[in-house]
Amino acid sequence: MITNDNISFYNFMHKQILVVILLFLGTGPGYIVMGYLYSSIIVEILWFVLFLLLSVWGWKLYRNYSRKMTISQKDRWLEKVKYFMFIYFSLWTIMFLYYISKDAISAHYIAIATQLGSAVVAATILASQKKLVVATVSFLMLPLVVYFIAIGELYSYILAFFTVVLSMVLLYAAKNTHAYLLKSRFQAYHDYLTGLGNRRYFIEYLDSSVRENKNRYTYLLLIDLDYFKTINDTLGHDVGDKLLVEVSQRLTQLADRCSNIVARLGGDEFCILSDALETKERCLAQAKEFSNKILHTIKETYFIEDSTLHISASIGVSIINNPKLNAHDFLKEADIAMYEVKSAGRDDVVIFNDALCKIIENKLHVERLLHFAIEKNEIYLQYQPQINCKNKIIGCEVLARWKSATLGQVSPEVFIGVAESTGYIIELGEYILEEAVKTLQRWESTGMHLHQMSINISVRQLLNKDFIPVVERLIRQYNVASFHTKLIFEITETSTSQDLKRLIVTINALKKYNIHFSIDDFGTGYSSLSYIRDIPVTELKIDQSFIAELDNKQQASLVKSIVDISKNLHLTTVAEGVETQEQRDFLEKIECDLYQGYLFSKPLLSEDFEKLMQSN
Repeated sequence: MITNDNISFYNFMHKQILVVILLFLGTGPGYIVMGYLYSSIIVEILWFVLFLLLSVWGWKLYRNYSRKMTISQKDRWLEKVKYFMFIYFSLWTIMFLYYISKDAISAHYIAIATQLGSAVVAATILASQKKLVVATVSFLMLPLVVYFIAIGELYSYILAFFTVVLSMVLLYAAKNTHAYLLKSRFQAYHDYLTGLGNRRYFIEYLDSSVRENKNRYTYLLLIDLDYFKTINDTLGHDVGDKLLVEVSQRLTQLADRCSNIVARLGGDEFCILSDALETKERCLAQAKEFSNKILHTIKETYFIEDSTLHISASIGVSIINNPKLNAHDFLKEADIAMYEVKSAGRDDVVIFNDALCKIIENKLHVERLLHFAIEKNEIYLQYQPQINCKNKIIGCEVLARWKSATLGQVSPEVFIGVAESTGYIIELGEYILEEAVKTLQRWESTGMHLHQMSINISVRQLLNKDFIPVVERLIRQYNVASFHTKLIFEITETSTSQDLKRLIVTINALKKYNIHFSIDDFGTGYSSLSYIRDIPVTELKIDQSFIAELDNKQQASLVKSIVDISKNLHLTTVAEGVETQEQRDFLEKIECDLYQGYLFSKPLLSEDFEKLMQSN
């Protein structure tokens, strides 16, 4: 861990070296002139030569400093600078003692003036180093006090007293300057809320650690609190801030036990860097053990104001042993691992590795190509029939497909997920919606009337500020109000928890256009009953994972319960993934309204769907 309180003063002291050298080399020749007037000049020349030699040492210290040095190297460099500064200022005391031994009283006046000037300069320039400024100012002012006392006159005692007072004033001013510098540097390098180091602080420390421990291993943890935004939005920022402070205290207590360092990067993201370890195996083991302790600690109950809170965390881990990479590279690795935790369900730990890197590279490749898929006409739609109990096609679900010129056929599970995570789902979703409405308009114009068409709508798309205007434009442009077929927007149950109030407002705003809503993948999310109670939907779609296991009595009972709930709430029930006649017979027996699956038809292009409708 960082033990030097002046971590941010290295650059400051680096600049002061040059200032002191230029100042003293500019004033030092004055003693040679004095030597010519009051002395033999030999002592002054020897003294100035010594000054020049020390200046060469200072210049080397100035040149040897680099921002890329490790913190340990900077600490050692700073110690040398302190010795240099003390000796450099002390040279003035030598000349003071030499000149007060002269008979000429004017030489005494000059020696006193230069000694006082040196003390003032020392108090100003060395203020960032508390112990150094005390030692240097004391060493410069003490000979003056002794000199005045030695005169033995009343006026000299008074001068000695005022010299002591001046010394105290200089030290007081240096102390205030030091405190101000510490405060300003603390604000620049620390988080105002938790008092932890901030991103700037952590990056500098991490870069130093990477260079210093190039032959050893350290682990970096990137910790992101799960659903913190929900707490902030529902309970207010005051509660959120207090929660962040409590989390930071828990992390600090854990880190201190292992000599690790904690920082807050911003928002609800924290970073922890370990001490160096000798082997990769030991580093991995300790990273896993420490990460699991963090998960357990963060999940312990929080009592803030009148609220009892429970949160979890997603942790990405990067193992550091490559001096060719910098702090940002390792943070990126940990960030990749952390987002892998998020996508897998949160509340877990993932360690970055080459395989994960390959996955991310593939995702990025998909992301880049997907961005141009629409303009290259690579996105197309298929339509999967929805069948009623009389085996009649009464509707369809619109399914997006992507045939990339580079990647070939890309699974919707891949490209929809990428579109969601990057925000491209807004543009992609609008394209899919408009293409589906175009198709429906063509079918209506040819007299092919369906009861319904279901279109998947991302909740991110649904909550976008431009979504309602887009739907209104399409309704006017394609005269949707004249369609015999009703539009159903399908939203996934797990996504409805993101912003329930806004979701309900948006749904109610679109219902006036005769647009209906369906909860897709019903039963795979949480608090399902509360959702269908609160959200104004007209349809439930039973997830295909339940239908696939209907031969299991418990699973069959669960599906029947879903259908019963739906009927009691006067909702239409659609079963997805029906692939066998046995499944279809069971669903008919429990009075499921609609079926969809390969038993009836795979997803079809529009022209093939039209042919199927004609034959049906």
